[in-house]
Amino acid sequence: MPDKKNIQQLKRYTLSFKLFFQAFWKTILTWVILVTFVVVAIHYNVDKSVIGGFVVIFGIVSQAFIGLINIIGLVPLVGPIVAKVLALPLFWLINALGYFVSIIAIKKGYSKDVVNYRILTVVLLVGIVIGFILGKII
Repeated sequence: MPDKKNIQQLKRYTLSFKLFFQAFWKTILTWVILVTFVVVAIHYNVDKSVIGGFVVIFGIVSQAFIGLINIIGLVPLVGPIVAKVLALPLFWLINALGYFVSIIAIKKGYSKDVVNYRILTVVLLVGIVIGFILGKII
């Protein structure tokens, strides 16, 4: 038989969960639409550049990316720091530079080296995020 303390705690969590969905229902709906589109488009073999272009344009117009960063920022202790790192211009500049170099290298026939290069870029960016978080916490 559940006691009163557990029932009150369950009501409090249910209320906070309900308030979360009331506050972020637009962002959640937008991401559900984006993920559904991507899954359906991949199922019907739509060109990947069309899928990517649609996701970028729809995400920017609907502010889905900003909403996702807001939700990430709600995670206690680490969330605000991760949101800050994702908003850093240097982070975006390094990632964009990696994509441009990848395009040039693929056109010149270095596709195998591009995979290694992109893995190193992702590791560098993850290292920047982890280092920034540890630097803020410590």
